[in-house]
Amino acid sequence: MVELDPKGEPVEPTELNAWRRGITPQAEIWNGRLAMIGLSVGLSVLLLARLASH
Repeated sequence: MVELDPKGEPVEPTELNAWRRGITPQAEIWNGRLAMIGLSVGLSVLLLARLASH
């Protein structure tokens, strides 16, 4: 699947993984990735704490 930038031009997959600051598609991708990592770590800690308390 070819991603398109806001101007409608194709974007390379390596460009989507670039670390860009500001309101950019790259920042949105990294924000989503880091949010999922944080959610996974948080739920894992809660699960381990619950299992350790029994």
